[in-house]
Amino acid sequence: MILEINFSEAKTMLVSMKEMLADAKAKHYAIPAFDVSNYEMMRAVLDVCEEEGSPALLQAIGVDFNGKGLPILAEMIKAATKYYTVPVCLHLDHATDIDFIREALDVGFSSVMFDGSVLPFEENAKKTSEVVKIAHSCGVTVEAELGHVGNAMVGNENDAVKNEDPEDTLTVPEEVVRFREITDVDALAIAIGTAHGVYLKTPTLRIDRLDEITAVSDLPLVLHGGSGTPDEQMQAAIAHGITKINIFSDVVGAMNLGLKNKLNTMENPSTWPAFVFEEARERMRAAVREKIRVFGSAGRV
Repeated sequence: MILEINFSEAKTMLVSMKEMLADAKAKHYAIPAFDVSNYEMMRAVLDVCEEEGSPALLQAIGVDFNGKGLPILAEMIKAATKYYTVPVCLHLDHATDIDFIREALDVGFSSVMFDGSVLPFEENAKKTSEVVKIAHSCGVTVEAELGHVGNAMVGNENDAVKNEDPEDTLTVPEEVVRFREITDVDALAIAIGTAHGVYLKTPTLRIDRLDEITAVSDLPLVLHGGSGTPDEQMQAAIAHGITKINIFSDVVGAMNLGLKNKLNTMENPSTWPAFVFEEARERMRAAVREKIRVFGSAGRV
């Protein structure tokens, strides 16, 4: 099946996530959304998306925005779109500050997420609504989160593991209806049992809760914490309405393992990065390709 959206200008511009998710929802597949922190990660995602004929949904997150990181990363990805035929969306992941979202819009992000999931419902809805008004005036898609997807083990290797029980913060279906009415948000990240980072034990997704949500809302639904979740569970979630699945740990883990293997056997400290990243590059490409095929986004463009 071929993506029917008009992406004739995809070679020179970013596209809206709203268009991508509408097609995924209509055709019952999910788009893997890959956080990319540097050039090598970006290339791995874009190259494999091109080879597989998959829409390319690249994400960027605050930890990579120190100094001039925000505009430089955005400009790098925007420039890269000229050399690929697949549609490319650049999404701001897990932003919690509205002024920072304005900065992302200014440098050309085509989609943003406002994460107010730790806030009381009314405050989350109010701030999300404000972001929606700002972003929609620029033609930009907005994702929000209702319920809360917590952490398994993420970030710096010295970070403490947060022992959060996903069952404590599942999305409430009735709140989804109210939230959409208040905010007019384009996509909603929901909590059905996943966690960010590296799992300490295999998660069990609450497909029954997902069904309860889709029974009362037709919003495109997003699953965070896709890394490490068993394929069969993710495919079940897709079959029951998930249209976007976030991936970071699987790809960055592949990169770091490849680098570790190379650096531990490398005698010349002045070896060129093109060679240092060889194994890391192949491991990332394999991880990206696997997600594209498992989620069903291959061959859609």
